Amino acid sequence: MTAPIKKLPRLPVERALKVIAGRWKPIILYYVFDGPKRLSELKRMLPQITQKVLIQQLREMEKHGLVTRQIFAEVPARVEYSATEVGLELEPVLLALCKWGQKHAEAQDEANDIADCIVRPRNRARLAA
Repeated sequence: MTAPIKKLPRLPVERALKVIAGRWKPIILYYVFDGPKRLSELKRMLPQITQKVLIQQLREMEKHGLVTRQIFAEVPARVEYSATEVGLELEPVLLALCKWGQKHAEAQDEANDIADCIVRPRNRARLAA
């Protein structure tokens, strides 16, 4: 049995921050914005995260409606995680945060120490299906 979701704050900005809070959730979302990912793919993309924490973060995002988990009836079973429509609505928010992070790094004379904000165009036809 899964634990119930803790009651979220009433203030919308606080609620939004609570749902995406944590070191890994925005990064996981960034990768699933591009399309469905298997757990092993996400683990390779995020080598610093433990599998336990990755699964925990995915489960929390699933409870909050940001990602879906699809289990395929294969041997061995295949599981893929995808961003939901609600989750995809965070893409411009995370891009804006990325751009702000770049500007902040420039203001702190640390622009050479950070990566570019890369947002891959999604296959809109896939989303409409």
